[in-house]
This record gives sequence, structure tokens and C-alpha cells, in this order.
Amino acid sequence: MPEYEFILTFNLPDAQSNPEDYLESLATVGCDDALIGIGKRGKIALDFIRESSSAQEAVDSAIAQVVLAIPHAVFLNLSPDFISLTEVGQDLRRF
Repeated sequence: MPEYEFILTFNLPDAQSNPEDYLESLATVGCDDALIGIGKRGKIALDFIRESSSAQEAVDSAIAQVVLAIPHAVFLNLSPDFISLTEVGQDLRRF
């Protein structure tokens, strides 16, 4: 199965949140294939290397896991642009 590397960036539910508070929750839901950037309060970035049958499936599953671990997180960015932002927006409505 191919691997896809991509970065997801989110605003945390509370701008004053310490991103470090979410590390255990992210690992528990399956984001253990990501390096997690916690350098800025109120934001979190996850650099994934995820095996999947498609880029769309890899990104969808990662977003679903982040939202499960951090309810009310707001998606900001996906890079590189494996799938269009329109597709990401449509996917976010499912979560």
C-alpha cells in the first residue's frame, strides 16, 4: 500500500490552549503515524506519513481522528495539495 506524507494544521478550540494537552488523545485515536508540532499556543500541526489506498482516504482518516481527539478543532490547512480544498471542506461536513 502506498504511503502519503502530508501536514494538517488546526486551530484548537481555545486560542489559549496548550497543544501539549492533546498529545495523549491524538495517540489514542491513531495519530501515532504523525509528528506533532506544538510550538504555538492555540494551534497544532500534524505531519503524517500514512499508508492508504489513496491520498483522499489518508487525509480523510487523519482529519477524522484529529476531530475525534480534539472536538471543535478548526481545520486550517492541508499541504501538499493532494486533494482540493473544496474536497476537504466537503469532507469536514461529515465529521
